[in-house]
Amino acid sequence: MENGRPARRILAVASGKGGVGKSTIALNLALALTHRGNAVGILDADLYGPDVPAMLGLTRTEDAKEWPLWRRGGAALKPIERRGLKVMSAGFLLGERQIMPWESQALPFVLRQLLGGVAWGSPDYLVIDLPPGTADLQVEVFREASLDGALLVVGPQDVAHLDAKKVVTLLRDADVRILGAVENMAATTCPHCGERIELFPAVASERSLWHDGVRRLASIPLDPALAELNGGPPPVFFALADEVERALA
Repeated sequence: MENGRPARRILAVASGKGGVGKSTIALNLALALTHRGNAVGILDADLYGPDVPAMLGLTRTEDAKEWPLWRRGGAALKPIERRGLKVMSAGFLLGERQIMPWESQALPFVLRQLLGGVAWGSPDYLVIDLPPGTADLQVEVFREASLDGALLVVGPQDVAHLDAKKVVTLLRDADVRILGAVENMAATTCPHCGERIELFPAVASERSLWHDGVRRLASIPLDPALAELNGGPPPVFFALADEVERALA
């Protein structure tokens, strides 16, 4: 760990609400950064609903009997390596259907263990997949991680933009730099005629995230192929990785 930091650059991926594809964006971005020749770690910080392990085919079916919280300086957790990434998640330490056993007061200690108690090996980038919303866990990440920036993920719905604005307020209050946002599931293409289909009513300009001065870095369609990781990240994520690298250089 270099200068007490788990990585040279630390980027959080955030959203105001669940269901907008934030974990898919975070994982594909991390993979695209590895394809650019970077050493990359990804931390699934959603302690209540960790999805990154399942996306990588890393499922634990057996429930954990205990999860000791050790003192600073103890043995570090070893991340699991998959597709060139170093991956850590509460999903590796709990069964697939097991709930987080700790009360809310203990969750900051769990998060610190997953962030600072892991043998990351000082990668070039650590991508943190935040839980959705603006609760204590997000604030704890801002406090503990010394973020270099944050990337927002928003859906093309009015309520998604509304909730994302709350995250913007949280990030600005915490003095975290907002690199921009990805609009996910923006539209789809008819497989028969190739026509672009808008799935949701357009968000009024004055109610959008872009009206708050957040840059739109990418607009990603609703496409089942984006959930397939076997062929590597789709081209849009290489462009997004380029944007991130330039912003954090």
